[in-house]
Amino acid sequence: MSNPGLMRRIPQPPTSVLVCIKVVLCILPIAQISIGSVHLNDCPRQHYIPIYLIVVGVFGLILALLACLPGSQPKDDNSSTFNLICRTWNSLVSFFLLCWFIAGNVWIYTIYQPNFNKNTTHVDQYCDKTLYQFAFWTTTLVYILLASFLFISCCIIVCFYLCGRADPDDAI
Repeated sequence: MSNPGLMRRIPQPPTSVLVCIKVVLCILPIAQISIGSVHLNDCPRQHYIPIYLIVVGVFGLILALLACLPGSQPKDDNSSTFNLICRTWNSLVSFFLLCWFIAGNVWIYTIYQPNFNKNTTHVDQYCDKTLYQFAFWTTTLVYILLASFLFISCCIIVCFYLCGRADPDDAI
């Protein structure tokens, strides 16, 4: 069913473009690690939020680095041990990120609109505004991008269906 010749005919972007895309995609995990580290003790209301940011940033960078390995690129010979190890590790990291993302959703959305003002009488209700809003919007961005991807995919499928429909008088 798979056609290995099809992969050879698809034009690949230049290496410089791929490098630029990967660098841009690494900016968000680096920002997550930085903000989580700087504000590690600044959210007693939900102390897992900065830890969530650090872990998702580190594993996001690991996933980006794994994509740079030669074993992660589709080749004709996918049966080598190195390719199998790369694909297995990539799958495990992706599964861990999915589970960690779900946990992060629980930690972030359950305290929605925490108290951003640090008060000496009720310190346990406080969460740093920069930390919380960064975690909230990066998590919400995933849902926005997912919804956009699904919407565009559905539009493309509908277009293929409408453009590919045969007229009744066509000889099929």
